[in-house]
Amino acid sequence: MPRSGRFSVSVLGGSGYVGGELIRLLLKHPDLTVTQVISRSQRGRYVSGVHPNLRGHTTLRFVDLDDLSPADFMFSALPHGAFASHRDLLKGMADRWVDLSADHRISDPTLRAMFYGEKDGDSAGYVYGLPELNRERIREATRVSGAGCLATAAILGLLPLAKAGWLGAGPIVMEAKVGSSAAGVRPKASTHHPERQGVLRSFAPTGHRHTAEIVEQLGQIRDEPLRVSDVLLSATAVELVRGVLVTAHCPLPETVGDRDLWAIFRSAYDGEPFVRIVKERRGLYRYPEPKLLSGTNVCEVGFEIDPHARRVVVMSALDNLVKGAAGNGVQAMNLMLGLEEDAGLDWIGLHP
Repeated sequence: MPRSGRFSVSVLGGSGYVGGELIRLLLKHPDLTVTQVISRSQRGRYVSGVHPNLRGHTTLRFVDLDDLSPADFMFSALPHGAFASHRDLLKGMADRWVDLSADHRISDPTLRAMFYGEKDGDSAGYVYGLPELNRERIREATRVSGAGCLATAAILGLLPLAKAGWLGAGPIVMEAKVGSSAAGVRPKASTHHPERQGVLRSFAPTGHRHTAEIVEQLGQIRDEPLRVSDVLLSATAVELVRGVLVTAHCPLPETVGDRDLWAIFRSAYDGEPFVRIVKERRGLYRYPEPKLLSGTNVCEVGFEIDPHARRVVVMSALDNLVKGAAGNGVQAMNLMLGLEEDAGLDWIGLHP
């Protein structure tokens, strides 16, 4: 059964895949009590009836948004645009919250208009919720945005290069492979089993929305902003349920070698609880592998210098529902509440 903690938490949009992951993580968190799970479409049903992996772990039922009660902390896993539309109703319901949608991720209005078609956004007062970038700002924040799953993998893979000043010598060409759960819980033609099984489908060869986050966040690390033309992201649907693998090709300065890359990656991620550098000399799993990260809040990063060209290939992998969404949100919440950053997130992946 769920533990009783000193902070109460509500989950909005709890019937989707990200909402289900939030509940799974929060129910076993040592410092929290999940008091309400909101879903208008599923109101009255037991949470475990929608998320059967939670059988025996909770007797909570979904309630309507109109029945929401105040809590110490609130998560929103509502679809894009929904959280902002309920802003007046949600006032006073929690002093701190994390919105895992894209509503508050982009602060640059030009980028927002370019990738979301929205002239006006409301990101004021929100901190971009990637702890490896904004840990101290998140500690002091009352409002934190989620980070996109492809963006999280890409940013964590390239962050050491950005800090070293090695981005911008030429375009960064990235290919992101992603599992079907990233498309959400609602059935559609592209996720119908006969149309998904056995395919490698390029669904966003250009213009993927997460490009905006990558450009904005990595540009803030450098001495000068990145341009949209500096980040060339393509996205491909693969036959996985969970998982993201980003492969990025970056030009390198002439003098940079393997030891230099090891130095900047270790410097960037020394002591990080949820980033693991993977670069083995032998074995099947020499580089980051999404399969091993299923259910975990870990992002694996690795790299390889092309001996025939001045480029480095950077690979990064994660579970799109955990480190790419719910787990990253819980990590941010831990910081905001003054808890141990890894509380409730010490899950080990499966093999085989």
